[in-house]
Amino acid sequence: MSFTWEHAFSKAGPNGLAGRVRALKDGGLMALKEYLDLVHAKHALLGPYFETPSYPLVENRELLPSFEVDLFEYKELPGFSMVVLPRQLSYFQEIFQYDILHSPKDVSLQQRKASPALTERIRQNNLNSLTLRIPKQSQDRFRQRFSSSDITSLDNYPDLLPTLLHMERAHVLAHNSRGKFHLAGVYASFPSYLDTELKQFGLRIGKFSSGDDEKYEVNRLFVYQFLMELYGFPIVSERRTSSAMFARRLFRSGEEFMVRVLGQSDRTLTTIYSHPDAKHYPRVEKLALVSVHEHFRDTVKTLREGGYFVDPDRRVALLRVIYNQHKYDPDNVRQDRALSVVRQEVIHPLTGQVLSGVNIIKDSYSMFLRLNDIVRGEYHGRIVFKRHEIVEGTESDDKRLKFLHSWLTKHQRRIISYSDDFYANVVKVLDGYLLSPDNYERFTPMRSLHQEVWSKYSYIQQARKLKTLEDLLNRQVKGQKLSYLSMLTSFTEIVADLKFEMVNYFDELVERVIKMTETILQDRYLHKNFVNRKDDDLSVYGLQIKKMYGRLVSLFDEFSRIRKLRMEQPRTQTLITL
Repeated sequence: MSFTWEHAFSKAGPNGLAGRVRALKDGGLMALKEYLDLVHAKHALLGPYFETPSYPLVENRELLPSFEVDLFEYKELPGFSMVVLPRQLSYFQEIFQYDILHSPKDVSLQQRKASPALTERIRQNNLNSLTLRIPKQSQDRFRQRFSSSDITSLDNYPDLLPTLLHMERAHVLAHNSRGKFHLAGVYASFPSYLDTELKQFGLRIGKFSSGDDEKYEVNRLFVYQFLMELYGFPIVSERRTSSAMFARRLFRSGEEFMVRVLGQSDRTLTTIYSHPDAKHYPRVEKLALVSVHEHFRDTVKTLREGGYFVDPDRRVALLRVIYNQHKYDPDNVRQDRALSVVRQEVIHPLTGQVLSGVNIIKDSYSMFLRLNDIVRGEYHGRIVFKRHEIVEGTESDDKRLKFLHSWLTKHQRRIISYSDDFYANVVKVLDGYLLSPDNYERFTPMRSLHQEVWSKYSYIQQARKLKTLEDLLNRQVKGQKLSYLSMLTSFTEIVADLKFEMVNYFDELVERVIKMTETILQDRYLHKNFVNRKDDDLSVYGLQIKKMYGRLVSLFDEFSRIRKLRMEQPRTQTLITL
């Protein structure tokens, strides 16, 4: 029998999803999350996939940070936001607005005896509150469908989803007086306070200075993008922005919570929630339907044999990605890295069983294939160039360069970190296209665009060398511990090489080289055991260290002198002359 979405997760426990609801005895957040993962996957992802002939599957790269701006909004697909608070709500004290719903189970036995109609009155008030927030043409049908139901009960939550998944504002789950989860509110508005959050965050990481308009203008977009990515989004719609900022506020206030949002453009369930292992930021997860590339032969075989494919013919699977968040580190050459992928899991469409240990989206082979296709003009996808221009296909050099700019921007931090073999292949392809004499005349009409792409590429080349310097600073290379002499020798060679190519380009990289060099020159161990000792008291090894230290001092002085000159007079970047 072929799989149908109505039967999704029918074997997830003794009695499927219904059994999962009844198993929620303690009102714990993680148990509810496991249930909501399945019920939302069924109604918000699987249902639309099977009922929409041209359902736009999520491309694997869309789940890789940094997240790209959405191309289109699919208004016919579900979109919603939700907050879960594992406590009773205090209507006046809450920091957000919503229409409250009351659980009939809050009515005590004594109250029911005193007023037999009280429970029914609560049910009807709840029904009226929700009905008023849906389109008028749907209200009569909705009333008839739930006239005798308790719409706050989780037992009825799946039946309410066709309505909740198309509501403009959020719904709320919280505890009733008995400590059980129920639908506690609808039509909720999450406060954003984006301006305040953005400025405070920028000031804290040193990208803004109070009253400095120029510094704010230069760094605002970086800070905005980094802050949003910490919570799982690019700079996008108000629904997702407000959800991210609301989750940030809940986490900072010490709340236990879960915020979930599905964008009609990204087709991805993004969950932000408090977790015991998440100390600095709430945890971020994404759940989406993706197509597993056929070159993952072992993975495809495992998923097919285990029945994990939702649609075996198209190799469609329900993929959950868990991310790790990173505090901003000005000393890391990959300063823009707010998120990285920790784990990928495929969820079985019938049992809900999780298959971990898979790698579907972090794939250098797919990255390289895409790069080759772009350069050859054989890639037929779409990108958003510089956040405002939709570019389709790569049939012209102008489009190829825009795709390359997008590709390099998307994968910058990965290219800096990936293996030497992968990087060598990337260099071979990019040099063959960007530096080929045969292409000089073709690039002339688009010289500015070509230089922008070259600038992106040059930054990655130089930043990769800085990544090596970062490893040397810790006396580590490829997991091997280095002696002080080996570290100093390698560090000095790279800095000497960088002196000739970097000083004409990227100020932030120059600053980073100076700072790392300064760290080594101030090393107490080097001063005590080598630098401050007389030559006659040193061994041959010690003299070599002292000599290399002196050479590094000279390079440091040269970098510092160049930096001073650059700060004193404005400069014009010259990248490459065609």
